[in-house]
Amino acid sequence: VQLQASGGGLVQAGGSLRLSCAASGSTFSVNAVGWYRQAPGNERKLVATINSGGSTNYADSVKGRFTISKDNAKNMAYLQMRGLRPEDTAVYYCATFVYPAVAGHQPRYWGQGTQVTVSS
Repeated sequence: VQLQASGGGLVQAGGSLRLSCAASGSTFSVNAVGWYRQAPGNERKLVATINSGGSTNYADSVKGRFTISKDNAKNMAYLQMRGLRPEDTAVYYCATFVYPAVAGHQPRYWGQGTQVTVSS
């Protein structure tokens, strides 16, 4: 399974970015997908997940600003980020599970990460 994340960059506070995750060898229509982020000196943390059926879950810090989605036909997942803040600066990773729902499981496969930097 290979995951390729893209779409990161430098943006001013209040701006928007859309991250994309392309998968090969895994099917987002049957497996849950997640976005995680890791800021310098911090552990990697969950940002958002979406189950195979489309149910979503968000970290409290991004609720109302970020939206996770997927396109099963293209085997792509997305993270639309709006109202970006300096504290959103991190490397963002997409990951996929081997289960249709997250339900306490951990991702099995990880992408390489894409840097998001938000300037104040």
